[in-house]
Amino acid sequence: MSTPKPDPVHAPHVPLTDYYQTEQDRQAYLRRMFDQTAPDYDHIEAIFALGSGSRYRRQALMRGGLRIGMKVLDVGVGTGLVAAQACILAGDAALVTGVDPSPGMMAAAKLPEAMALIEGRAESLPFPDNHFDFLSMGYALRHISDLGVAFAEFERVLKPGGRLCILEITPAQNRLGRWFLKTYMRSVLPFLTRFFSRQKDSATIWRYHWDSIEACVPAEQVVATLSAAGLTQIKRHLELGVFSEYQAVKADPAPF
Repeated sequence: MSTPKPDPVHAPHVPLTDYYQTEQDRQAYLRRMFDQTAPDYDHIEAIFALGSGSRYRRQALMRGGLRIGMKVLDVGVGTGLVAAQACILAGDAALVTGVDPSPGMMAAAKLPEAMALIEGRAESLPFPDNHFDFLSMGYALRHISDLGVAFAEFERVLKPGGRLCILEITPAQNRLGRWFLKTYMRSVLPFLTRFFSRQKDSATIWRYHWDSIEACVPAEQVVATLSAAGLTQIKRHLELGVFSEYQAVKADPAPF
């Protein structure tokens, strides 16, 4: 029997039934898992990134075109690891807004008071059309339910000429690199969380991260779905063979 494949336009991956049974169960599962593990998330992430995460995120946002004075939306803001760098690059935390479906993650964020945090989902952003100069999303592509709907929302809330930068982890193309990352995320990190975490689900979240990375649609499909949403100048920048940066621009309206 063949393995089912995700819809090429919608779901980023098939349901992961070791964690939840149906796509309808997924949102509740993810919200509960992220809410419960939020107090440990930044600490474990620092171990995962070996302390280099802040520098990499800042460089990725710069490559994506974030500049001082831009009005920024960070989708899937979580505990604010990408948004913190956006505040620095934009030059004013009041220019940056974060949106996330997990109130627990946002409550654990250590961000400037001037930055707004709003509960919401990528597929239904609570903002008007043509509102932001820059939109970022860090490592949350695998957690949304419908890529086509979310990317159409990203295009809608960006101003003409506005820029998009999506960060995601993708499996290495070579077998050794893939084995190393899988072992690190599914075995080493869950083991280390026993010594550093306070929440029982903190080990599970890292196993889930790898399983969703491994099951996620290929980069070519992400690029095609961004294009179908009307975004232009789409590029994929790859760092260290696993860190994908999807960059795009909202087209200016055609002159009459």
